[in-house]
Amino acid sequence: MNSIEDKDIVEMFLARNENAIAESRKKYGAKLQRISYNITADRSAAEEVENDTYFTAWKSIPPKEPYTYFYAFLARIARNISLSLCRSRSRLKRNAHIVELSEEMEQCIPSDENIADKLDGDILAEKISGFLMTKSEEKRGIFMRRYWFLDSMESISKRFGLKESNVKTVLFRLRNELKEYLEREGYNL
Repeated sequence: MNSIEDKDIVEMFLARNENAIAESRKKYGAKLQRISYNITADRSAAEEVENDTYFTAWKSIPPKEPYTYFYAFLARIARNISLSLCRSRSRLKRNAHIVELSEEMEQCIPSDENIADKLDGDILAEKISGFLMTKSEEKRGIFMRRYWFLDSMESISKRFGLKESNVKTVLFRLRNELKEYLEREGYNL
């Protein structure tokens, strides 16, 4: 049985058809919960975040019409809600995994003060996306799995059929290349 197309789900949201939520849950529920669990390390919170994601999507469509990026749209909502939940529970600072990833990225992403002085966050995001588009699909995937989806090294190595040490090496090199790229683009790191 084929699942419903994203564009059809978005049309249901636009028509305010509540089946949009059920179809979204069927197609993406497990993935959204995994994103949230990777951040919160709490199954109950992940379920709550999934529900909040659909509610936020319901409020956001319209004006947004994410026909071609529906999963990315939902994933971003789930990720942001999960991070907000951690902050509100004061767990973000205690979650060693999140702290580790933040410290890794601080080495190659300018601080908020520098961004405010130079360029806004959307332009920085475009720069990072542009950088990633110059990399192989595998390298982009590894980077996104680690820094967007917050997957563990073990999970990434299984997904890509690599040794954990290879994944660490790829990420180390990508961070260094990203740092050099952003410096060439005028960011002071």
